[in-house]
Amino acid sequence: MTNPIRIALAGNPNTGKTTLFNALTGLRQHTGNWAGKTVSLAEGNVQFKGKTYHFIDLPGTYSLFSNSTDEEVARNYIVFERPDVTLVVLDATSLERNFNLALQILEMTRNVIVCINLIDEAEKKGIKINERLLTNRLGVPVIKLSARNKVGFDLLLDTIERIVNGAIECNPTQMTYSDEIEEQIKKIEPYIREMVGDRLSSRWVSLRLLDGDERLLDEIKNRLQLEEVKKTNEYRTAIL
Repeated sequence: MTNPIRIALAGNPNTGKTTLFNALTGLRQHTGNWAGKTVSLAEGNVQFKGKTYHFIDLPGTYSLFSNSTDEEVARNYIVFERPDVTLVVLDATSLERNFNLALQILEMTRNVIVCINLIDEAEKKGIKINERLLTNRLGVPVIKLSARNKVGFDLLLDTIERIVNGAIECNPTQMTYSDEIEEQIKKIEPYIREMVGDRLSSRWVSLRLLDGDERLLDEIKNRLQLEEVKKTNEYRTAIL
């Protein structure tokens, strides 16, 4: 049996993220607490073209720094658990406010789909959104949805499948910062890359460390130590 394809859902509160999750998974879901945390995560499965897609509804957050437990849980899942695809759910009527989180996620991971939800509400307000232009600008698929009306679901699932099987290659746009910050990134990124390898985006980690995110550094150190212990135990088992 092949492992299910893991799809994380991220987004600001009140963007319809959980409505999308519920509409996709229906009764095929359950809720459990994140290991060692009081934050709960809902998980559920979707069958599509003979494959199982396992959706994880992350806590709604406005950013993915270390300002709260919700933010850390959402960030750590995307960064360390490395889902096959991350869906960023935005409110079509408040795109400017929502894009802060989307741009953060594009710095963290490659396989991203930007889901512009509540498109029906936007149309009522006369808001027009050019998803093709956004796709070209962001370097990842952008899909317009109405979760409560189940509009756009087939295109979403098809796009997920095409990313997973390699038919679509995501090339997320990267934010360019001031000359001073970019120079600091160049200085420390080689050391970060040596430490984390291809597990994490060395540029993103460099940015977070420049911002003084010590809790992320502690998390990385703990994860690396656990990996070393696991490798040592596997080696011992192999030679015994």
